[in-house]
Amino acid sequence: MPRALKRWACIVAGCLLLTACTSLPAPSGAPLPASPDAAAAPLEERLSRSQAVPDERQAGSALEQPSAHQPAPPTGESKGRSSSASESLTLIGPPLPAGGGAKSLQTPETAQLPLSPEPPSAPVPEPEASVSKISASKGIKQAAQKSSKSQGLTLSQLARKYPEFLLLHGRSSNRQIALTFDDAPDATYTPQILDVLKAHKIRATFFLIGSQAEKHPAIVKRIVQEGHVIGNHSYSHPLFTKLSQDSFQQQITRSESILNPLIGYTPKLIRPPYGEISESQLLWASEHGYLVVNWNVDSLDWKQLSEAQVMRNILDHAKAGSIVLQHSGGGHSQNLSGTVQALPKVIEKLQGQGYRIVTLPELLRVTKGKK
Repeated sequence: MPRALKRWACIVAGCLLLTACTSLPAPSGAPLPASPDAAAAPLEERLSRSQAVPDERQAGSALEQPSAHQPAPPTGESKGRSSSASESLTLIGPPLPAGGGAKSLQTPETAQLPLSPEPPSAPVPEPEASVSKISASKGIKQAAQKSSKSQGLTLSQLARKYPEFLLLHGRSSNRQIALTFDDAPDATYTPQILDVLKAHKIRATFFLIGSQAEKHPAIVKRIVQEGHVIGNHSYSHPLFTKLSQDSFQQQITRSESILNPLIGYTPKLIRPPYGEISESQLLWASEHGYLVVNWNVDSLDWKQLSEAQVMRNILDHAKAGSIVLQHSGGGHSQNLSGTVQALPKVIEKLQGQGYRIVTLPELLRVTKGKK
């Protein structure tokens, strides 16, 4: 064949091949023929080959498609994944709601794949009390406190609440008893009491009234000289709970201003008249270095009882650590002869039972003077 005809034949075959390639609907991203022989195949054969290749969108798993819960595969990643590769894919992001997207993601190959477990739900906090309930509770407590303050605590309640500020007795570990005498000095009964104590070599504690000490300074000095202890029993013997705070304080300070020059110290011990004191007064006394001391055995001699009655009231109740209340002074018409007559026998009976009669500072282990 002439050379020119061969050239024209090649040109025509190339055009036909180019026309056939451009007319075929190849899928996006499909691999190009790898060899010239494949490119030169007849048109019918190439058409049949293109129809035999399945569409990737049908062959690929649904898990391979980008979704709202999965990142899209990177550009250039191979599209021809196997089913084993699709099974290893894990879901990313929050779990899908049941009944919606979860069903569309399940295929025969992936139906057995367990979905990522849902995170445990956070514990629901218990509802707190409303502000109104809290306010109401506070209001009730405040009202109760105001009611308690207005009514005042009883003496026994004060003793339980402030056992270190208000003492009613001493320790029971030692067989000691303290004899105490209120309302001294006077010119009639105080000297007689002192005589009995001196005869039995007993030291006691006397709670003096300031106004009486002004009248009988010599008796006050005798009490001190014979080894007895002196406490403050107010200036004029008022009921403390009926006084204002200022008046109460004046009763203490005025009395001690009289006693101090006579006895050489400021008494630490205070005994309220009638044994009554308010909470605020008790706290003030404690803050200023005083100690309030009452009693747990009352002779009731202020009722002008007989010797036998006074003895019975004391001996029937006295025990280790007891503080006994008696009186060594009183009004002009008050008769304390039962106290004077009973005292020697009371001392002898207590000593006979193995008790040692001591002063309050010794029983309570405190100082007699305020620092």
